[in-house]
Amino acid sequence: MQTQALITLAQWLSPSFPIGAFSYSHGLEMAVQDGTIHDAASLQAWLSDIITHGAGRTDAILLNAGFAGKGVDEVDALARALAPSSERLTEMTQQGAAFVRVVNDVWGHSLPDLTLPVAFGAACAAQGLPVEQGAQLFLHAFVSALVSAAIRAVPLGQTDGQRVITALAPLCHQTVTLALTQTIDDIGSACFLADIASMRHETLYSRMFQT
Repeated sequence: MQTQALITLAQWLSPSFPIGAFSYSHGLEMAVQDGTIHDAASLQAWLSDIITHGAGRTDAILLNAGFAGKGVDEVDALARALAPSSERLTEMTQQGAAFVRVVNDVWGHSLPDLTLPVAFGAACAAQGLPVEQGAQLFLHAFVSALVSAAIRAVPLGQTDGQRVITALAPLCHQTVTLALTQTIDDIGSACFLADIASMRHETLYSRMFQT
């Protein structure tokens, strides 16, 4: 991958890129509240399932479909329909809209409002960035954002957070490698506890995160 392409991907997935990723927990805050996630080991187990059986794999497939550019509106509609709760829908649509707005303004594209994974794939295609590396870094950034949320919510030490990210890196790589060989017909999720956590979070009385 050329240096400029790597720099652009790093910029798009940086915590400083203004999509507000720090304010979402993907239901993780509810899992912390009820004690399911309470240390590094339980966090790693939770995220492992999300990567392989939940949004991690699904988003990688949607990203690849957005990159392909065929029927993007239908792919985006499917992404919205797959959201298991209103908060998860808000998470992917608000971040996607913010991402598209900045990419269009700074890089001069004309992408429509899309959910985040579809928008990222479409932006990679428009900018001529490699989809495999883009998807790998996208999933790594997703995991990093959730670990950052856990560091604040559990609370969890920064070093333990980095250990979890490092331990999950090979799983992220395997998941993306498989997802890029699949189509939207292969999408399926079995992370019911994570989905239920995002639903229950909607009525959590006191919270730090939007989801």
